[in-house]
Amino acid sequence: MTTERPSRPSGPFPAAVTVDLVILTVREGALHVLLIERGNEPFRGSPALPGGYVRPWEGLDETALRELREETGLDGRRLHLEQLRSYGAPDRDPRGRTVTVAYLALGPDLPVPVAGTDAHAARWVPVARALGEGFGLAFDHAAILADGVERARSQLEYTTAATAFCTEPFTMSELRGVYEVVWGISLDPSNFRRKVTRTAGFVVPTGERRAMESGRPAALYRRGPARDLYPPLLRSSEMTASG
Repeated sequence: MTTERPSRPSGPFPAAVTVDLVILTVREGALHVLLIERGNEPFRGSPALPGGYVRPWEGLDETALRELREETGLDGRRLHLEQLRSYGAPDRDPRGRTVTVAYLALGPDLPVPVAGTDAHAARWVPVARALGEGFGLAFDHAAILADGVERARSQLEYTTAATAFCTEPFTMSELRGVYEVVWGISLDPSNFRRKVTRTAGFVVPTGERRAMESGRPAALYRRGPARDLYPPLLRSSEMTASG
């Protein structure tokens, strides 16, 4: 037995538009996502991605920057910020038909966030925990977070986005650590250094060195002018640490 769907209504179909933010950083050797505790229904008290409604006079980027500031106290202009994708399943919001445009934000060891507006709390949570069974992210935010993490992993292959996780100046080891945390694999230090330094515009040496706890002082680098990596830095067996 099949159930017929109702016919499409004539005229415009009303839908609210929101923005949700997948904000990622590397803290304590692990990839973390910024989550809020919802202060309002639906899903009051549940963890969720920061976000909110697009105001009639706002563009999407404006809403993303405002929600970052209001719900977390972070300045999105200092982050790598890009649109991820849109989500519009009819039942994704129990309040009514809502289409959300998700953004991905990347930043270096970001500070403890300050909650505001309709969020009771804001905190960094390891991505592995947030995507774990039974964590209970509100709405469809688990799917959005999973898409954001995969986008970040892909961005590290084809763009210089990894430098957005680093506080300048940084060492080659710190940059490699970003790749290892985001990709979840160990990389061969020599192969990684060779590929990075041979990619034009990826990083720029400062000519300075930082004293290390052991071994020789490490060379320091800054972000280069390149935005795309050619050739890409793929997650291949050539890059993986041996043994």
